[in-house]
Amino acid sequence: MIILDELRVEMVGYRKEVEELADVLNIKAAKERVAELNEETARDGFWDDLENSQKVLQETKSLERKIEKFNKLSDNLEDIITLIELSIEEDDESSVDEIKSESDAFKAKLEEEKLSTLLTGEYDNSNAILTFHAGAGGTEAQDWAEMLYRMYNHWAERHEYKVELLDYLDGDDAGLKSASILIEGDNAYGYMKSESGVHRLVRVSPFDASGRRHTSFAALEVMPEIDDSIEVEIRDEDIEMEVYRSSGAGGQKVNKTSSAVRLIHKPTGIVVSCQTQRSQYQNKDYAMKMLRSKLIEIKEREHLEKIEDIKGVQNQIAWGSQIRSYVFMPYTLVKDHRTGFENGNIQAVMDGDLDGFINAYLKSLSHGTLQK
Repeated sequence: MIILDELRVEMVGYRKEVEELADVLNIKAAKERVAELNEETARDGFWDDLENSQKVLQETKSLERKIEKFNKLSDNLEDIITLIELSIEEDDESSVDEIKSESDAFKAKLEEEKLSTLLTGEYDNSNAILTFHAGAGGTEAQDWAEMLYRMYNHWAERHEYKVELLDYLDGDDAGLKSASILIEGDNAYGYMKSESGVHRLVRVSPFDASGRRHTSFAALEVMPEIDDSIEVEIRDEDIEMEVYRSSGAGGQKVNKTSSAVRLIHKPTGIVVSCQTQRSQYQNKDYAMKMLRSKLIEIKEREHLEKIEDIKGVQNQIAWGSQIRSYVFMPYTLVKDHRTGFENGNIQAVMDGDLDGFINAYLKSLSHGTLQK
């Protein structure tokens, strides 16, 4: 019974942490705000203004998800404590393993929720646009870019985020030259912003008949999806539009007519493209969203006052400044060079197990200990 008594003391102690989390998340204020928004939706004429009604519903849904996640966490803790107390009363130690498993799952979820409170950036709650670029090195680098593409799709699936393909350009013989996806869900950008940069691969190349070890690079750009309510001035004369035939991993969903759109922002040299929608108009609309997001992301990162202050091609992703290395040979290790976090289970990482890296980055960011 000593084990159960210790577990009870430990889990009761978490009640205070859950209460503190409620304060940090402003759960009380969130409930009051949801009540206000529900009153607003009940007013006459609410649905007449479609743009405003969509914003209200979106805010309501986001707040309700936050409240629901917290309530589930709090209820889970109380259920575990109740189970422990019942086991103690009945002098039943057969459920110890189950209780330990439930307790570990709760602690992991609590840690995740505490980390989410570090996401205080203006766009951290936004959806994330991820763009992959193969580095120099032909097929080897293009295959590595596709491996990263799959890895982040797996990560999104693990977190029940929705993924939408925006653009995909096949590699010459394998892999991809470039691709863009939209990850939709609460705090998607807040978590994914840590992944922006150059990723380095060391392995025995499957494309080398001599079985030599190769080093390859691929870059990932991460941008928040910017809400249409945020005004960004992009002059028509600063945009050059190219139209081309869709190709790549879209399958039957990609329109094979010349509906794909590439936009070039002349003042900065930024290029965005979209080919997965059914019409040229839809592809242009998505490409413009990507361009707006990219400009705002650069403005925020460079601490600029105006979008117009961004000049020239942005070269923040340099091949000599990788953020992470993935070593398949002569040993297996994934190491983040900014935080020092490591994971020797490289297959798990490639299957989307990235939370350790993301959490280490967020903690380092909050503590000001990131390595430059």
